[in-house]
Amino acid sequence: MRPATPELLTMLTELIATPSVSCTAAHWDQSNLAVIEKLEQWLSGLGFHTEIMPLPGHPEKANLIATLGSGPGGLVLAGHTDTVPFNAERWSSDPFKLTEKNNRFYGLGTCDMKGFFPIAIEAARKFVDQTLQHPLIILATADEESSMNGARALAEAGRPKARYAVIGEPTSLRPIYMHKGIMMEQVKIKGTAGHSSDPALGASALEAMHSVLGQLISFRQELQRDYQNSDFKVSVPTLNLGCIHGGDNPNRICGACELEFDLRPLPGMSADLLREAISQRLQPLENQFGVSISTSPLFPEVRPFSNDKHSELVRSAEKLTGYQAEAVAFGTEAPFMQDLGMDTIVMGPGSIDQAHQPDEYLAFDQIKPTVAVLEQLIARYCF
Repeated sequence: MRPATPELLTMLTELIATPSVSCTAAHWDQSNLAVIEKLEQWLSGLGFHTEIMPLPGHPEKANLIATLGSGPGGLVLAGHTDTVPFNAERWSSDPFKLTEKNNRFYGLGTCDMKGFFPIAIEAARKFVDQTLQHPLIILATADEESSMNGARALAEAGRPKARYAVIGEPTSLRPIYMHKGIMMEQVKIKGTAGHSSDPALGASALEAMHSVLGQLISFRQELQRDYQNSDFKVSVPTLNLGCIHGGDNPNRICGACELEFDLRPLPGMSADLLREAISQRLQPLENQFGVSISTSPLFPEVRPFSNDKHSELVRSAEKLTGYQAEAVAFGTEAPFMQDLGMDTIVMGPGSIDQAHQPDEYLAFDQIKPTVAVLEQLIARYCF
C-alpha cells in the first residue's frame, strides 16, 4: 500500500530539497529522476495512472505522464522538474531548504518551477473520488532549462493527447498566449597563431571576431527595423552577445576565438532563414582576415509560440483570473504542446522576475488563487 500523498507544504519542501539542475555545462548537469520519482509516488497515491519515460540516450533523465480518468479531450497541467545552476554564496539562505520569510517561500525552484507541482496536485486532490468525463494529465518534463529534450521527446512520441494544456511557468497568474523563440548560437573562428612582433606571421582570430561582432550588431539593427510586434513589452527581436573566449597571451597572435549569442525571434520569423542570413554576412570575412569561420546552434531552437488570442482556453483563463492575455519574451515548452494539437497557454504562480535569481521566492498570496483557478479549469475541461 502506498503512503498517503503529503500536504502541499510538505511536497514543496521535499521538491526544493531535491537537486535537479540541468545545464549545457557537464559539471553542473544533474539527473531529475529523484524529483520524478517523488511526483510519481504522490500522484499514484491519489489514483493517477503514472508512466515514467526515460529520455532516449539519457537514462538519467525522464518525463512523467500521470493521468486521472480517461476519454477524449482533457486537460494537461505541465511543468518542468529542473532548475538553473545557482551561486550559493549570493543566497541569503540555503537554496535547497525551503525558507519562510516576509510572506514568501524562498528556495531554488520555488517559482521556476517546482512550486507549480504541489499546487497542481492540490487542485487535483479535490477530484480524485469523482468520475471524470475527460482525463486530467499532470506532466513533468526534463531539461527545460537547457536543451528542452524532455518536451522534444514527448512531441516526437506524440504524447500526451489532450485538448487543452496549461504550462505553469511563473506569470503571476496572468495567461500568456504568445512568446518569442529562442536561438542560442555559436561562432568559431580559426586563425593562425604567431609571434606578435610580426603580424605577417599569423592571422588574428580576435581581429576577425571584432568584425563579426560589428556584423551581428548591424544585423540586429536591421532586424529591429524590419520586425516589430507591439503585443510584446520588448516589441522587437533581440540579439544578445553573451560570451566570448579567445587567445592565450598578449605576445601571441590569437589563433582561435569563439562567441556565443542569443537571438529571440518574433512569431513568424524562421530560425533557418536567420541562420542563413548570418552566414552570408560572415562568410566574406574569411578572405578578408585569412581565417575560417563556422557557425552552429548550441542546441536546436525553440520556435516562437503563438495561440489564437480568442481561443477557448485563453478566454476561459482571462475570465477566471481577471487578467487580459499577454505576450512575453521568455521561452517555454508551449510550442511542443501545441505540436501535439492542444489549445495551449502559459500561466502559473510566481513572477519571472524572481526566476534565475539568488533568493528566488514564491509569494504566499500566489498559492491559493492558483489552486482555485486550476480547480475551475479541471471542472470545466474534465467533466
